[in-house]
Amino acid sequence: MLMLRWVLLCFCIAQFSTAQQNEQTVKFDDSKVEKQVISEDDLETYKADDDFNYAEVEAEENILTKIKRWLNNILTKFWESIFGIGTAKGFLYFMFYILPYILLALLVFILIRFFLKVNSKNLITKAKQEGSISFTEEEQIIKNEDIPALIKDAINKKNFRLAIRYYYLLSLKQLTESDSISWQPQKTNEDYINEIKKDHLRVDFKNITRIYDYVWYGEFNVDAIKFEALKLPFENLNKTITKR
Repeated sequence: MLMLRWVLLCFCIAQFSTAQQNEQTVKFDDSKVEKQVISEDDLETYKADDDFNYAEVEAEENILTKIKRWLNNILTKFWESIFGIGTAKGFLYFMFYILPYILLALLVFILIRFFLKVNSKNLITKAKQEGSISFTEEEQIIKNEDIPALIKDAINKKNFRLAIRYYYLLSLKQLTESDSISWQPQKTNEDYINEIKKDHLRVDFKNITRIYDYVWYGEFNVDAIKFEALKLPFENLNKTITKR
């Protein structure tokens, strides 16, 4: 026990000696300090140097950033009016933080979908413009138009599908004028087939109806060679009707 006390005493004396030595090594600088004076002329040199120009220039915001900030301000005011300032924490705060981005993404999605839908309709309409006739024009063609002239014009333009269409309307017109059928806009081709009393006319008309449906409504591609073969049943029927 005496030995332990002696060791502790020696240790404390050694620490005290070391502290005294550390205090003796500290030196203070008491030399005279010269005050530096900076004049306005000295400052002008630095002001003219672009490296010392620390002015902050605010970057111009794009339209998306402005929309996002606008939505964020509105939502912030809305939530603050409900929950108070700084009361939203944790998951609720996270939801409020990302909600403007979700709404912005939803807005962009709706706009993109709208424009794609409009463009798709325009493409479809453009694709159907060539060689298309609306149902309301059918009566005008049968009652008032020179159908043989329309057939000739379609052939010259190599629009053979449209020429088949006109051939069929010419047959309907001639059957109407010969009292074989009673043409009405609301009637179907099957109605006209059932109205024809004469067997040979009914068979021939049923044949051209099949060709017409296949070419016009089935969008069958018709070239010049195919057209020469397809037009024959129409011409034969029209000749038979006019011979009566």
